[in-house]
Amino acid sequence: MADLGPPSLDSFRKGNLSASWKVVGVETSVEDNAVSKILSSSNQKATDLKQETSQDKVGNFLDDDHTHDTPAKILRRQLRDDRREWQAAELVQQDEKATVTLENAAIQRSKAVDSAVLGKYNIWRRENENDKSDSTVRLMRDQIIMASVYVSIAKMKNKLDLQQELQIKLKEIQHDLGVSTSDSDLPHSAPEKIKAMGKILSKAREQLYDCKSVNGKLREMLQASDEQVRRLKKQSTFLSQIAAKTIPYAIHCLSMRLTIEYYLLPLEKRKFPRSENLENPNLYHYALFSDNVLAASVVVNSTIMNAKDPSKHVFHLVTDKLNFGAMNMWFLLNPPGKATIHVENVDEFKWLNSSYCPVLRQLESVSMKEYYFKADHPTISGSSNLKYRNPKYLSMLNHLRFYLPQVYPKLDKILFLDDDIVVQKDLTGLWSVDLHGKVNGAVETCGQSFHRFDKYLNFSNHHISQNFDPNACGWAYGMNMFDLKEWKKKDITGIYHKWQNMNEDRALWKLGTLPPGLITFYGLTHPLEKSWHVLGLGYNPSVDKREIEHAAVVHYNGNMKPWLDLAMTKYRPYWTKYVKYDHPYLRNCNFSE
Repeated sequence: MADLGPPSLDSFRKGNLSASWKVVGVETSVEDNAVSKILSSSNQKATDLKQETSQDKVGNFLDDDHTHDTPAKILRRQLRDDRREWQAAELVQQDEKATVTLENAAIQRSKAVDSAVLGKYNIWRRENENDKSDSTVRLMRDQIIMASVYVSIAKMKNKLDLQQELQIKLKEIQHDLGVSTSDSDLPHSAPEKIKAMGKILSKAREQLYDCKSVNGKLREMLQASDEQVRRLKKQSTFLSQIAAKTIPYAIHCLSMRLTIEYYLLPLEKRKFPRSENLENPNLYHYALFSDNVLAASVVVNSTIMNAKDPSKHVFHLVTDKLNFGAMNMWFLLNPPGKATIHVENVDEFKWLNSSYCPVLRQLESVSMKEYYFKADHPTISGSSNLKYRNPKYLSMLNHLRFYLPQVYPKLDKILFLDDDIVVQKDLTGLWSVDLHGKVNGAVETCGQSFHRFDKYLNFSNHHISQNFDPNACGWAYGMNMFDLKEWKKKDITGIYHKWQNMNEDRALWKLGTLPPGLITFYGLTHPLEKSWHVLGLGYNPSVDKREIEHAAVVHYNGNMKPWLDLAMTKYRPYWTKYVKYDHPYLRNCNFSE
């Protein structure tokens, strides 16, 4: 054996050790040379180690039996073990040197940041350099994160002077960043602040860097951010529900002004013309139940403007006593051309009382009021059901749709319309659709899984599971053709009463009218062509524009109603084109497009 003595440390340093990570983006020549030396020797060192490992394996195999080892073999084995320890120590030392070289290179780059930094995302990785308009903004956010980490570590290690320096620079860069979302929003002082922050981060790294501490702090910050996101989402849901429930000032103003004018009118001037058409079954009748004057006006205007013969259309409006005067006054001032219109007050329907109507009895109960009013804060239990706690669910206007034959006993067919829809085509073709003996003509909504029965009804309850298919298609309220003759034959209102009585404790479904509608008209709904009724404009930003433009009716179902500030801008024009913004009442109440 030629190699009996322990190798010197210098001889090992002449060898090449594999670095654990590569340098990317070091721009200075000195740094390039240092890193190149580290990288260029990795292959040779790997070869040496492989050969030595092979030799060791052979030696170990031959020397497995140590019973008759000679002093020379024992010495050789000891020297081999010593050499391995030297190699391990040198690998660790060389790896640490490579890491330090890389970090120093990155820090030098951050110190050299000038106006040219605009357009570069991250000083630590050249591969992420790009021309994105927010690259400098993101760089500043990265610096803020690292500065926050080092502030915490400095405080923990009692480096108060460094902590104060970091806090000062942190406030400066946060001030410059502000609410900027693109580089063009940043002030001219931003590059200088980035350079200054790079220097203080370099100093902090030299004094405070500890992988375990930094990793722990970053993990802590990530968990805090996740919790904040969850809290903000919950708050956003709560606030959006409040916004959806709120009547805008302009609409409230309009209603009040119209109400005053209506009750100043003489009784003989409060009547609409053509009342003889109200019970003529040969005309096209519409049912519209609403407490929103402006929304109702858009439904009527859009229907008339797209009708081939407006004189054959009859609108039956029902509102509450608060808006009865305003609704009448608006259509007295703005009659729908040759069409017939009639406005009624739901509170004057004496037959609609708690002894006859289960839902009215339930709405007046203490348990229902407690269920509704307990959700007064976004963080309390049950806030996930905020969407059910909407005033419309406490209004009989919303449940009146289950009593159409009682409201219009002499009509054969009627088209039910919600007040958050816009009509874009003549609808008379719906009266010619053969419902094949069904009661309800509606567009199905089972294109997505969340619009099937199991998303609306409680299938853990045996009354539901034994009577309905969880995969049955749901359908949409908003535009529904009802055959009132078939309704009476099949006693639809009686079916509704039966299930509503069974849902006294809300064990079958939560509040609302769609779940009991799905139950009541189960097997009695005829699917209409989807182009008749396109939904989602009140919650879905991805509704196909071509579908919207070819639809007979578009529906703003969801919280983002077109008359609210939170409406989606791209969908509002389909609604605003039917609003008379030049009307004196609207101008006086500060309506704007």
